[in-house]
Amino acid sequence: MQIDTLILGAGAAGMMCAAHCAGRTLVIDHARAPGEKIRISGGGRCNFTNLHTAPENFLSANPHFCKSALGRYTQWDFIEMVGAHGIAWHEKTLGQLFCDNSAKDIVAMLRAEMTRAGADLWLQTSLTGLSHDGAVFRAEIEREGKRHTVTARNIVLATGGKSIPKMGATGLAYDIARQFGLDVTETRAGLVPFTFPGGRFADLAGTALPVRASAGGASFDEAMLFTHRGLSGPAMLQVSSYWQEGKPVTIDLDPSGTLLDTLRNQRSQSGRHNLTTELSRHLPTRLIAALPQQLDVALTGNLADQSDPALSALCEKLRHWQLTPGGTEGYRTAEVTMGGIGTGGVDSKTMEARTQNGLYVIGEAIDVTGWLGGYNFQWAWASGVAAGRAITLRNSGN
Repeated sequence: MQIDTLILGAGAAGMMCAAHCAGRTLVIDHARAPGEKIRISGGGRCNFTNLHTAPENFLSANPHFCKSALGRYTQWDFIEMVGAHGIAWHEKTLGQLFCDNSAKDIVAMLRAEMTRAGADLWLQTSLTGLSHDGAVFRAEIEREGKRHTVTARNIVLATGGKSIPKMGATGLAYDIARQFGLDVTETRAGLVPFTFPGGRFADLAGTALPVRASAGGASFDEAMLFTHRGLSGPAMLQVSSYWQEGKPVTIDLDPSGTLLDTLRNQRSQSGRHNLTTELSRHLPTRLIAALPQQLDVALTGNLADQSDPALSALCEKLRHWQLTPGGTEGYRTAEVTMGGIGTGGVDSKTMEARTQNGLYVIGEAIDVTGWLGGYNFQWAWASGVAAGRAITLRNSGN
């Protein structure tokens, strides 16, 4: 079977690339359905992009690499396509856009765009071998118990990273990259909950509150959730991408910075109230009960008994709670894979490997990782389009 382009992976990046490839294109995936990560994302409504997408929202060994693709296919371009397909959407917080109805609408849109471009999709299909004979790629694939040999001028690695292995995630893209001379940087789980030994926060499981979380020089003002295993919620997921093993995470339980002045004012008006009663206006009751042990603070007596220095010391501890996680929940629950195929071996405009003509790397497989909140989908769309357009030009002989 001879085709122009073989795309490995029917996820967000792979389908978007197929929708922008001219020539005969085949997309293969081992899953039963395309776009499985799209389907489950955003609670089933797909946080498909972010209004505030910019290169600063991405991590990479080369922070400049993502600029070209993101600049040539922006969040506004994707929003325009969503609108053209009649998909209703809404903005939640911090520029995050979600489908009104279902994430399946985004999958259906991408499938329609692939069909319009003439791309074929083979599901429950596995790659068993890949080589290059000096002219074309030769892929050995297995589908429905039958073996096929596919020759293609172009190969696109869109198989993602190692995140959520129960959905079939593997390191296939990294193996192929190494086969063709590309470097692969160290990978680790990103956008992932933290774990703490001994069930430290088990009694607080289910408690959530707004915080400012900081690690590795980055800070995020979002919600934090205590779990039986440790700490989760958007704030923790965000800083997990910047955290280094063995280092602390700093949590500010008063991100607005107003608690000290508020307690002083409450002291003059409600001085006979217990300190814990007044704190409960600002922090969850279960957390207040745990603070003496967790933060080594005394929360006894009435508010009137608290001097200015005592209140200052208390608020200082609440604003600089340093915790050293035992680790993270790993790829099992991680939303993304940090690191991956090194950007030094890939052209940032075309996503083509410098070591092998016709080999393209897109999406999560490459060392570009976005923040939580639709940024990683936007990278998938932008890098997929960049490769698709470059393949179209290559197929036309330009």
